[in-house]
Amino acid sequence: MLTFILIAVAVILVTIGLVKLIDKFVPQKFKSVLTIALWVLIFFLGYQTFMSVYNPVLFEQTKEKRYAIVIKSLIDIRDAELAHKQVTGVFAGNFDNLVKFIDTAEYTITQRRDSSVIDPVLTKQFGVDMFKEIVIIDTLGTVSVKDSLFKTSERYKTMMNVPVGEEGAKFELKAGFIEQSDARIPVFEAKVKKAVILFDQDKDLISQENEVVSVEGVNGDALTVGSMDEVNTGGNWPKTYGNNE
Repeated sequence: MLTFILIAVAVILVTIGLVKLIDKFVPQKFKSVLTIALWVLIFFLGYQTFMSVYNPVLFEQTKEKRYAIVIKSLIDIRDAELAHKQVTGVFAGNFDNLVKFIDTAEYTITQRRDSSVIDPVLTKQFGVDMFKEIVIIDTLGTVSVKDSLFKTSERYKTMMNVPVGEEGAKFELKAGFIEQSDARIPVFEAKVKKAVILFDQDKDLISQENEVVSVEGVNGDALTVGSMDEVNTGGNWPKTYGNNE
Protein backbone atom coordinates (compact mmCIF):
# COMPACT_ATOMS: atom_id res chain seq x y z
CA MET A 1 0.00 0.00 0.00
CA LEU A 2 2.81 2.42 0.88
CA THR A 3 4.44 1.63 -2.46
CA PHE A 4 1.21 2.49 -4.28
CA ILE A 5 0.91 5.80 -2.41
CA LEU A 6 4.49 6.76 -3.24
CA ILE A 7 3.99 5.89 -6.92
CA ALA A 8 0.72 7.84 -7.05
CA VAL A 9 2.32 10.90 -5.44
CA ALA A 10 5.24 10.67 -7.87
CA VAL A 11 2.87 10.44 -10.85
CA ILE A 12 0.88 13.42 -9.58
CA LEU A 13 4.05 15.50 -9.28
CA VAL A 14 5.19 14.45 -12.76
CA THR A 15 1.75 15.27 -14.16
CA ILE A 16 1.80 18.74 -12.57
CA GLY A 17 5.22 19.24 -14.17
CA LEU A 18 3.79 18.22 -17.55
CA VAL A 19 0.95 20.71 -17.14
CA LYS A 20 3.49 23.48 -16.66
CA LEU A 21 5.53 22.32 -19.66
CA ILE A 22 2.42 22.17 -21.81
CA ASP A 23 1.44 25.63 -20.70
CA LYS A 24 4.88 26.87 -21.72
CA PHE A 25 5.71 24.99 -24.96
CA VAL A 26 2.55 23.46 -26.51
CA PRO A 27 0.68 25.53 -29.13
CA GLN A 28 -2.44 27.28 -27.84
CA LYS A 29 -4.89 25.19 -29.91
CA PHE A 30 -3.76 21.95 -28.20
CA LYS A 31 -3.03 23.41 -24.81
CA SER A 32 -6.53 23.52 -23.34
CA VAL A 33 -7.42 19.91 -24.19
CA LEU A 34 -4.15 18.50 -22.87
CA THR A 35 -4.26 20.66 -19.76
CA ILE A 36 -7.81 19.53 -18.89
CA ALA A 37 -6.89 15.87 -19.46
CA LEU A 38 -3.86 16.14 -17.22
CA TRP A 39 -5.78 17.91 -14.43
CA VAL A 40 -8.42 15.17 -14.60
CA LEU A 41 -5.61 12.63 -14.21
CA ILE A 42 -4.23 14.57 -11.22
CA PHE A 43 -7.60 14.62 -9.48
CA PHE A 44 -8.14 10.92 -10.21
CA LEU A 45 -4.77 9.92 -8.80
CA GLY A 46 -5.27 12.20 -5.81
CA TYR A 47 -8.64 10.56 -5.10
CA GLN A 48 -7.13 7.08 -5.43
CA THR A 49 -4.31 8.02 -3.06
CA PHE A 50 -6.76 9.40 -0.51
CA MET A 51 -8.98 6.32 -0.69
CA SER A 52 -5.99 3.98 -0.34
CA VAL A 53 -5.42 5.59 3.07
CA TYR A 54 -9.07 6.08 4.04
CA ASN A 55 -10.39 2.61 3.10
CA PRO A 56 -8.33 0.81 5.79
CA VAL A 57 -9.66 3.32 8.34
CA LEU A 58 -13.26 2.55 7.31
CA PHE A 59 -12.45 -1.16 7.35
CA GLU A 60 -11.15 -0.96 10.93
CA GLN A 61 -14.26 0.91 12.07
CA THR A 62 -16.58 -1.60 10.40
CA LYS A 63 -14.59 -4.55 11.72
CA GLU A 64 -14.65 -3.33 15.31
CA LYS A 65 -18.41 -2.67 15.26
CA ARG A 66 -19.22 -6.07 13.74
CA TYR A 67 -16.82 -7.99 15.98
CA ALA A 68 -18.38 -6.43 19.08
CA ILE A 69 -21.86 -7.56 17.98
CA VAL A 70 -20.71 -11.09 17.10
CA ILE A 71 -18.81 -11.45 20.38
CA LYS A 72 -22.00 -10.73 22.35
CA SER A 73 -23.60 -13.73 20.62
CA LEU A 74 -20.55 -15.91 21.31
CA ILE A 75 -20.75 -14.97 25.00
CA ASP A 76 -24.42 -16.02 25.04
CA ILE A 77 -23.46 -19.35 23.47
CA ARG A 78 -20.71 -19.88 26.03
CA ASP A 79 -23.02 -19.06 28.95
CA ALA A 80 -25.61 -21.52 27.62
CA GLU A 81 -22.99 -24.24 27.12
CA LEU A 82 -21.57 -23.78 30.63
CA ALA A 83 -25.08 -24.07 32.07
CA HIS A 84 -25.63 -27.24 30.01
CA LYS A 85 -22.44 -28.77 31.38
CA GLN A 86 -23.30 -27.78 34.95
CA VAL A 87 -26.67 -29.50 34.76
CA THR A 88 -25.92 -32.47 32.46
CA GLY A 89 -22.16 -32.94 32.82
CA VAL A 90 -21.45 -32.47 29.11
CA PHE A 91 -21.63 -29.74 26.46
CA ALA A 92 -24.28 -29.62 23.72
CA GLY A 93 -23.06 -30.41 20.21
CA ASN A 94 -25.85 -28.62 18.32
CA PHE A 95 -28.08 -25.61 18.74
CA ASP A 96 -31.37 -27.52 18.68
CA ASN A 97 -30.42 -29.38 21.84
CA LEU A 98 -28.96 -26.26 23.43
CA VAL A 99 -32.12 -24.20 22.85
CA LYS A 100 -34.33 -27.05 24.09
CA PHE A 101 -32.19 -27.30 27.21
CA ILE A 102 -32.56 -23.60 27.98
CA ASP A 103 -36.32 -23.82 27.51
CA THR A 104 -36.76 -26.70 29.93
CA ALA A 105 -33.80 -27.11 32.29
CA GLU A 106 -33.54 -25.96 35.89
CA TYR A 107 -30.69 -25.33 38.28
CA THR A 108 -30.88 -27.01 41.67
CA ILE A 109 -30.32 -24.47 44.44
CA THR A 110 -28.37 -25.92 47.34
CA GLN A 111 -26.95 -24.70 50.61
CA ARG A 112 -23.77 -26.07 52.11
CA ARG A 113 -23.33 -26.11 55.89
CA ASP A 114 -20.82 -27.64 58.26
CA SER A 115 -21.91 -29.87 61.12
CA SER A 116 -20.52 -32.53 63.44
CA VAL A 117 -21.71 -35.98 64.47
CA ILE A 118 -20.51 -38.64 66.90
CA ASP A 119 -17.76 -40.81 65.46
CA PRO A 120 -18.67 -44.32 66.68
CA VAL A 121 -15.23 -45.78 66.00
CA LEU A 122 -13.34 -43.15 67.99
CA THR A 123 -16.00 -43.07 70.70
CA LYS A 124 -15.64 -46.82 71.23
CA GLN A 125 -11.84 -46.54 71.13
CA PHE A 126 -11.55 -43.78 73.75
CA GLY A 127 -14.68 -44.45 75.81
CA VAL A 128 -15.95 -40.89 75.52
CA ASP A 129 -18.03 -39.13 72.91
CA MET A 130 -15.81 -38.21 69.94
CA PHE A 131 -17.08 -36.10 67.06
CA LYS A 132 -16.18 -35.74 63.40
CA GLU A 133 -16.84 -32.85 61.05
CA ILE A 134 -19.22 -33.38 58.12
CA VAL A 135 -20.67 -31.23 55.35
CA ILE A 136 -24.42 -31.24 54.78
CA ILE A 137 -25.90 -30.16 51.44
CA ASP A 138 -29.47 -28.94 51.71
CA THR A 139 -31.63 -28.67 48.58
CA LEU A 140 -33.54 -25.40 48.71
CA GLY A 141 -35.35 -25.59 45.39
CA THR A 142 -34.85 -25.00 41.67
CA VAL A 143 -34.65 -22.06 39.29
CA SER A 144 -35.11 -21.94 35.51
CA VAL A 145 -31.91 -21.82 33.45
CA LYS A 146 -33.66 -19.47 31.01
CA ASP A 147 -34.56 -17.01 33.76
CA SER A 148 -31.05 -17.14 35.21
CA LEU A 149 -29.28 -16.49 31.92
CA PHE A 150 -31.66 -14.51 29.74
CA LYS A 151 -34.39 -13.11 32.03
CA THR A 152 -37.30 -12.16 29.75
CA SER A 153 -35.22 -12.10 26.54
CA GLU A 154 -35.67 -14.81 23.91
CA ARG A 155 -32.46 -14.02 22.02
CA TYR A 156 -31.17 -17.51 22.86
CA LYS A 157 -33.61 -18.89 20.29
CA THR A 158 -31.65 -17.17 17.51
CA MET A 159 -28.13 -17.32 18.99
CA MET A 160 -27.12 -19.76 16.24
CA ASN A 161 -27.45 -16.95 13.67
CA VAL A 162 -24.46 -14.71 12.99
CA PRO A 163 -26.01 -11.28 13.71
CA VAL A 164 -23.98 -9.25 11.18
CA GLY A 165 -22.15 -9.96 7.96
CA GLU A 166 -23.20 -12.47 5.33
CA GLU A 167 -26.96 -12.97 5.35
CA GLY A 168 -28.13 -16.35 6.63
CA ALA A 169 -24.74 -17.31 8.12
CA LYS A 170 -24.71 -19.46 11.26
CA PHE A 171 -22.13 -20.18 13.93
CA GLU A 172 -20.33 -23.51 13.79
CA LEU A 173 -20.85 -25.48 17.01
CA LYS A 174 -19.07 -28.67 18.09
CA ALA A 175 -18.80 -30.60 21.35
CA GLY A 176 -17.00 -33.73 22.47
CA PHE A 177 -14.27 -34.97 24.79
CA ILE A 178 -10.50 -34.86 25.02
CA GLU A 179 -8.30 -37.28 26.92
CA GLN A 180 -6.25 -35.70 29.70
CA SER A 181 -4.55 -37.51 32.58
CA ASP A 182 -6.55 -40.68 31.85
CA ALA A 183 -9.80 -38.72 32.06
CA ARG A 184 -12.35 -37.80 29.38
CA ILE A 185 -13.00 -34.07 29.73
CA PRO A 186 -15.95 -32.40 27.96
CA VAL A 187 -15.08 -29.60 25.52
CA PHE A 188 -16.96 -27.41 23.04
CA GLU A 189 -16.20 -24.83 20.37
CA ALA A 190 -18.32 -22.19 18.61
CA LYS A 191 -16.88 -20.03 15.85
CA VAL A 192 -17.47 -18.00 12.71
CA LYS A 193 -14.98 -17.06 10.01
CA LYS A 194 -13.88 -13.43 9.76
CA ALA A 195 -14.59 -13.59 6.02
CA VAL A 196 -18.26 -14.25 6.83
CA ILE A 197 -18.49 -11.29 9.21
CA LEU A 198 -16.68 -8.99 6.75
CA PHE A 199 -17.98 -10.56 3.53
CA ASP A 200 -18.72 -7.20 1.82
CA GLN A 201 -15.36 -5.58 2.65
CA ASP A 202 -12.16 -5.31 0.61
CA LYS A 203 -10.79 -8.83 0.03
CA ASP A 204 -7.15 -7.76 0.44
CA LEU A 205 -7.94 -6.17 3.80
CA ILE A 206 -9.80 -9.33 4.87
CA SER A 207 -6.77 -11.42 3.93
CA GLN A 208 -4.56 -9.14 6.04
CA GLU A 209 -7.01 -9.43 8.94
CA ASN A 210 -6.86 -13.24 8.73
CA GLU A 211 -3.11 -13.05 9.30
CA VAL A 212 -3.31 -10.90 12.46
CA VAL A 213 -1.04 -11.93 15.34
CA SER A 214 -1.42 -9.37 18.11
CA VAL A 215 -2.40 -9.15 21.78
CA GLU A 216 -4.76 -6.32 20.82
CA GLY A 217 -6.39 -8.09 17.89
CA VAL A 218 -8.39 -11.23 17.14
CA ASN A 219 -5.76 -13.74 16.06
CA GLY A 220 -6.51 -16.25 13.32
CA ASP A 221 -9.16 -16.34 10.61
CA ALA A 222 -12.19 -16.74 12.91
CA LEU A 223 -13.85 -15.47 16.07
CA THR A 224 -13.94 -18.43 18.44
CA VAL A 225 -15.08 -19.37 21.92
CA GLY A 226 -14.05 -22.67 23.49
CA SER A 227 -11.75 -25.24 21.92
CA MET A 228 -11.91 -28.81 20.69
CA ASP A 229 -8.17 -29.26 21.26
CA GLU A 230 -7.73 -28.13 24.88
CA VAL A 231 -9.71 -27.48 28.05
CA ASN A 232 -10.61 -23.87 27.35
CA THR A 233 -13.95 -22.04 27.44
CA GLY A 234 -12.45 -18.61 26.71
CA GLY A 235 -12.77 -16.50 23.58
CA ASN A 236 -9.94 -15.53 21.24
CA TRP A 237 -10.72 -11.82 21.32
CA PRO A 238 -8.97 -9.18 23.48
CA LYS A 239 -10.84 -7.86 26.52
CA THR A 240 -11.40 -4.53 24.79
CA TYR A 241 -14.24 -6.31 22.97
CA GLY A 242 -15.76 -7.90 26.08
CA ASN A 243 -15.22 -10.64 28.64
CA ASN A 244 -13.17 -13.40 26.99
CA GLU A 245 -13.04 -15.83 29.92
